[in-house]
Amino acid sequence: LMTNSPQVQLVDLFDRPCGSAEKLAAHRQPLLHRAFSVFLYHEDALLLQQRAWQKYHCGGLWANTCCSHPQPGEALPAAAHRRLREELAIDCPLTEIGSFVYYHPFANGLYEYEYDHIFVGSWHGTAQPDPQEIAALAWLPTEELAADLLARPARYAPWFHTAAPLVLAWLAKQAKD
Repeated sequence: LMTNSPQVQLVDLFDRPCGSAEKLAAHRQPLLHRAFSVFLYHEDALLLQQRAWQKYHCGGLWANTCCSHPQPGEALPAAAHRRLREELAIDCPLTEIGSFVYYHPFANGLYEYEYDHIFVGSWHGTAQPDPQEIAALAWLPTEELAADLLARPARYAPWFHTAAPLVLAWLAKQAKD
């Protein structure tokens, strides 16, 4: 394996670091590793991305604003801000609202086995999506998203089915408070 390929932080089920691995190796074995999902919102809508078609998994599926993995030793908030800048050329304050573990096998022999931390941020402006990462962007009102997730679940990346309802519940609670 190439020594300069991206590394991910391996963790246990308590999210305690227990080493690192090459990103593709972690997705082949599968090895539980730390990840994050960023959701940007404005008023009653979420900014979603359609993943670039050439991605090694979930190409063409819709997901949250951006997601990735912190590098070994990199703090989660710093990693979330870094990926927002890299993928969309934007940045804004972010709040971590929760986390979950998910496991998903893909037909190509890869796996997602991630301890995913959810970050949210209020933002509105112009993004410059990286075409290597993002095929399209769309603001979707929360009620439409909730209905579409139920009606057409295959349009969305596997982790989004767990993360999005947590974000929708968090946003609904913020609106009440």
